Amino acid sequence: MYQYNDKDQSLIEQRVAQFRRQTESFLKGQISDDQFRALRLMNGVYIQTHAPMLRIAGPYGLLNSKQLRKLAHIARTYDKNYCHFTTRQNVQFNWPQLEKIPDILEELASVQMHAIQTSGNCLRNTSSDHLAGVCIDEIEDPRPYCEIIRQWTTLHPEFAYLPRKFKIAVSGAKLDRAATQFHDIGLHLVKNDAGEIGFRVLVGGGLGRTPIIGQVIKPYLEKKHLLSYLEAILRIYNLFGRRDNKYKARIKILVKESGMEKFSELVENEWLLIRDDLELGADHIDAIKTQFTPPAYETDARQDNSFEQHQLENKAFATWIKYNTADHKIAGYRAVFVSLKAPDSPPGDMTDTQLDAVADLADQYSFGEIRSTHRQNLILADVKQADLFSLWQQLDELKLATPNIGTATDMICCPGLDFCSLANASSISVAKEINDALDDLDYLHDIGDVKINMSGCMNGCAHQSVGHIGILGVDKKGAEWYQLTLGGSSENEAAIGERLGPAVAKDQVTKAITTILDVYIEQRLDDEPFLDTVKRVGINPFKEQVYANN
Repeated sequence: MYQYNDKDQSLIEQRVAQFRRQTESFLKGQISDDQFRALRLMNGVYIQTHAPMLRIAGPYGLLNSKQLRKLAHIARTYDKNYCHFTTRQNVQFNWPQLEKIPDILEELASVQMHAIQTSGNCLRNTSSDHLAGVCIDEIEDPRPYCEIIRQWTTLHPEFAYLPRKFKIAVSGAKLDRAATQFHDIGLHLVKNDAGEIGFRVLVGGGLGRTPIIGQVIKPYLEKKHLLSYLEAILRIYNLFGRRDNKYKARIKILVKESGMEKFSELVENEWLLIRDDLELGADHIDAIKTQFTPPAYETDARQDNSFEQHQLENKAFATWIKYNTADHKIAGYRAVFVSLKAPDSPPGDMTDTQLDAVADLADQYSFGEIRSTHRQNLILADVKQADLFSLWQQLDELKLATPNIGTATDMICCPGLDFCSLANASSISVAKEINDALDDLDYLHDIGDVKINMSGCMNGCAHQSVGHIGILGVDKKGAEWYQLTLGGSSENEAAIGERLGPAVAKDQVTKAITTILDVYIEQRLDDEPFLDTVKRVGINPFKEQVYANN
């Protein structure tokens, strides 16, 4: 895991001091709301329905146990004893007092964390595969390149005020677990015909009110040209992106309206002007790579016999292993998903007690490292199979072992009307109602991989457009209604969900979801996954049943 040097530490400490002065000036009435808005957004501060919200960066999803304990301390001291993990691998606090936020940022700086550029029209937190470095399908670990991009984007003077927010995701595996095709720029580590590893570059993807799948702009880019090519894309966007209409300001609209051929030509011309001066040296890449060396794995971990015995003797443990762990590139180890989707908890939320406990578990079982996923769960990436039974027992006591990863109750869910001033409809209460209706785990496990994503407004923070089942809250004359989509995916075969039909009333959402799942069971062939069934039969069989009584 990357460790700050003196320059990194000095930068965030100076930023805290700067924002403290700005906040004090605002509270004294010396600067206006409009003037302060741009300043607070660049430091991760939103004004929500009930209180300010502070969004903290989780660089490509990596946290250590010390940082997790600091989040627990902040939750207890400055908030209401919990925090929220987001789809961009960030962390949010929903109840801080504005005058206390500089104190929170100072606390974060003490453990190499910050909230810089987590909001505003700037380069946002770079995200990545939550199984980076340990997955069995990896071409190369993407995290060093994420860190290089993080350093390049942080307070980049040319891109501080872009037409709109800008997001980059990097994947190094064959399976895209980072939704790269729905980012402003998506980067895939790939091999060329000579066996050399470089990047396939996608541009113009995005979600929100106009979901668009990114297009390949560069099939193969040498590693040394990574930053220069990113800079060329950003320069063209900064020059030609619209600033007169925020709904048409994202790069996806520029690419769509320009056409890929024209946009690519502009980027190539700009790139030729700057690439020689912005080469990324192999020595620099190697220096960053040294901070992501594998931990001290035990070579005899595979020889443990208790793991299989525990599965034979304990059905609940075996079920948890099947759904909440993943294969590891090192024999004798597994990656463990910490489910933040217990039936009685808002998706993605974690209490201060849970944060402290998971920090202890990370130290005990996973080299002190924790990761967040873009589906709002956590991961302990390096757990010996001999330790899995004990870890499961402790997670179960913490209500963090619900065996539902990849199932219908592993929902992505935004805060909705409960917190967000932009929302049109509730999300958390609807998620709970769906959870209650699907609380039979045998049923959940029978229907298998079903991704439900629910957003309370068109901003689509919960990625409803790419859910296998998408739920979007809309306002109809002051009432909460919900549009449903089917067939979306953010993985390799990316797809935008197709609208099922008219929006349904709030009290009909859960019934509609259970009906969709019932139709799937009727229509599927053998163990055919939900998404494959939807592709094969189309949406009409689902539509007919959902709206049968209308």
